[in-house]
Amino acid sequence: MLIQRLLAAIVLIPLVIILLFFTKLSIFASIMIAVGGIAAWEWSQFLHITNKHSRLMFAFFIAVLLALLYFMPIPFELKSKLYNIILSLSIIWWLVALYLVMSYPKTIHYWSNIAVKLFFAFFTLFPFFISVIALRSIDYQSNCYTGAILLLYIFVLVWATDTGAYFAGRTFGKRKLAPKVSPGKTVEGFIGGVSVALLISLIVYYSNLFNIKLNVFFISSFFAILASVLGDLTESMFKREAGIKDSGNLIPGHGGILDRIDSLTAAVPIFTVLSLYLS
Repeated sequence: MLIQRLLAAIVLIPLVIILLFFTKLSIFASIMIAVGGIAAWEWSQFLHITNKHSRLMFAFFIAVLLALLYFMPIPFELKSKLYNIILSLSIIWWLVALYLVMSYPKTIHYWSNIAVKLFFAFFTLFPFFISVIALRSIDYQSNCYTGAILLLYIFVLVWATDTGAYFAGRTFGKRKLAPKVSPGKTVEGFIGGVSVALLISLIVYYSNLFNIKLNVFFISSFFAILASVLGDLTESMFKREAGIKDSGNLIPGHGGILDRIDSLTAAVPIFTVLSLYLS
């Protein structure tokens, strides 16, 4: 399994870099819309939708809504307000998700119906899409690489958290972090992953890559790191409730798209909101 994950990473990381640095913003947004559609296809399993035609319709519907969010011809100020509202509400969603993970499975009867899960899907996928586009668009006209570097930084934070937790957990792991949601995760792994990511955060800051105040950068990064763990645990909770191991099998050794972006769906919006509001 580790070899598969390494081989997939060797392929995926260059693709991510090409996507971030060598595609125009409109093409980047279109690819992210497609990613959102694939993620919605996989999410349909959490809704217990088994018919392929129904799953396809759900994925198409989400992709169309994402496309409307980006391409709809409305004034920039109005679109920005809409984006800000959705991003702000996503903070509430992730606080709710934290409570659900901590209380699982006692509270499952409150959210096991389709209507509530659709709400969860919206506030997982849409703020992620908006925040990715918002960060990628930073200073785009003057320097199209500014937002790309910032996004890559967040991706690296998430990857570092995941990798650090994996090796620290295997070496030192004893106490379970959330045994009812994800039995394989340990407190020691969590501490190791967060520590590695924070070290990278400090190195990046003092490399002067970004013109961001230290307190804003550190607070945004720290909570994004914590949110990445929550995003992973939240998807694990949904998979456990749905009775599935992986969201898909698109990526060998990694599962589906949701299995790869679950941490990012929490980390990127949290970083975006905090860095915007604290600046």
